[in-house]
Amino acid sequence: MLLRPGITVQHTREEAVASDLVRGDITAFIGVIPRSRWPRGAVLGDFLEKRITHWDDLVTSPVVTFVDPYTVRAVQQFFQNGGKEARLFGVCATSEAALTSSDPWNDFAFALIDKLRTDDDIGLIVMPILAWIPVQYEPSGRPIVPAQPMIELFAKHCMEMPLRFLVLDAPRDLHDALLTRWVAELRESLGPAAPFVAIYYPWLQNGDDVFPPSGAIAGMYARVEHEHPPFGVYWPPANQVLHHVTHPSVPLKWREGDALVDVHINPILTQPTRGVVVWGARTLSNEPRWMHINARRVVSLVTEQLRRDCEWIVFESQSPELWEVGARIVRNRLDQMWSAGLLTGDRAGAEYLVRCDAELNPPEVRDAGQINVHVELRPVGTTEFIVVELRLGE
Repeated sequence: MLLRPGITVQHTREEAVASDLVRGDITAFIGVIPRSRWPRGAVLGDFLEKRITHWDDLVTSPVVTFVDPYTVRAVQQFFQNGGKEARLFGVCATSEAALTSSDPWNDFAFALIDKLRTDDDIGLIVMPILAWIPVQYEPSGRPIVPAQPMIELFAKHCMEMPLRFLVLDAPRDLHDALLTRWVAELRESLGPAAPFVAIYYPWLQNGDDVFPPSGAIAGMYARVEHEHPPFGVYWPPANQVLHHVTHPSVPLKWREGDALVDVHINPILTQPTRGVVVWGARTLSNEPRWMHINARRVVSLVTEQLRRDCEWIVFESQSPELWEVGARIVRNRLDQMWSAGLLTGDRAGAEYLVRCDAELNPPEVRDAGQINVHVELRPVGTTEFIVVELRLGE
């Protein structure tokens, strides 16, 4: 653009490009469609999807007649407790055996997981029907949860997606020492996926109606996030009242609740004058830095936000100038997150570090069409620095 004789402004593509803010509250509800209700031409593993922004969206939709009532009730509880947006997936299942298969990937969830991988906006996964499946016992008395392979499948799916987290119900028939024993074994079985899962106990009641808590819990997560903008995931989803609930199905004393928190089970109790309260914000992780739900979800949100902010970079010609632009985008976003309370430090940049240089991006990386960004940060709720490695491009 010519301003005056002899002065020309040259535009460049290498400028900071910001994306929309990432949300962590959009919840995927996984339900089943019994064989008798399959749509014409459907086969095992086919699914229906319904996007919902209000409870009435589901009530007035034909989808409500296909999906199991346990999942429908969980969606209702989600919106009653502050949920804003959900995805309902009804998967065609021949019988309960499809949910208890030792190989749920091939027998039930292949197409569903493939679909979930394409929706970056989903932050929470809930599958309440799994908690209804009866627990079995070995002769020694050791509990066996038939749905555990499915639980492990979704936990590993959450680990592979930058933003995702699994809200899990305790099985209906599992209590006391047997519940503690199973959760301890589950934590070991999940391994590196354990930080992406939180479990809640006991079930809830509204009058005589008994149901797993995950739908209400997911709604509470969403409520807390929206009450603390712009990045509400830093706020612990605990010490929060659940709505449209009269009491827990198993009354817990405060001392019992503290004991459950110690073994990474988040208890739900009745607090005089307040009502039914979620008491605990623990993941299933054994690692201190991932012990708290908000710490794990803050890092997940930061990773996904930075990835989206920097996506455009992979289409540009690599140069030191581009690396500096990338580092500047990341720093600016981290400054915003620090101001919002997600990151520690007495001033912006005091406790986070960003690198994007030739050492991180040698010729073989550039030739592969990739760009690497190294970030060190300490989110609220942790005592350790955490490294986020952004690898952009194929």
